[in-house]
Amino acid sequence: MQTVLYYIHDPMCSWCWAFEGVRSELLRQLPSELPLRRLLGGLAADTDEPMPEAMMSYVKSNWQAIEAKLPHVRFNHDFWALCQPRRATWPACRAVIAAREQGESYDEAMTQAIQRAYYQQARNPSEKATLIELAADIGLDSQRFLQVLDATATQETLLEEIHATRLLNARSFPGLVLKTAAGVHAIPVDYQTADPALMAISELLETEGQR
Repeated sequence: MQTVLYYIHDPMCSWCWAFEGVRSELLRQLPSELPLRRLLGGLAADTDEPMPEAMMSYVKSNWQAIEAKLPHVRFNHDFWALCQPRRATWPACRAVIAAREQGESYDEAMTQAIQRAYYQQARNPSEKATLIELAADIGLDSQRFLQVLDATATQETLLEEIHATRLLNARSFPGLVLKTAAGVHAIPVDYQTADPALMAISELLETEGQR
């Protein structure tokens, strides 16, 4: 079986936003022959209800914790005053799938557009209107995007990816998992440097005789 590195994420996961710099560095240093597959973890299911106060406090505290730990990562806290937050990340996840349908590279492009909108521009990616605007911003065919966004098959794909992350024993985001013939291996996520992940991957590949 082919060895694969899985990156498990949610476009509205604040710790995934915090990991972006290290993730980019990791990708630059990975062996070119190692396939990478992105999987959506689906942090929070659909709801039309406003985010409860307790959940808002929890998410705000995460933003503050990230800024304290990683001074180069900043959040636009105006979001909480300018938007009506909902604890719903599945719409954003489906938007990534709908974007991917127009080309694999749009998976990452849409993810990053959602992150910028949410964390820097105080726009709400739980809202369909925001997602349609972002699709246009990154050059997608907006009509085609909307059709796929609302398709039953897109929700089915999301549920399949969520199930796949559970089979990989990924319970938190961001997650890195290396799947080899010997099994499934959790790769350490460090928000400061890619070195621990690179070392773990290199050691596993050497053990498998692939380096």
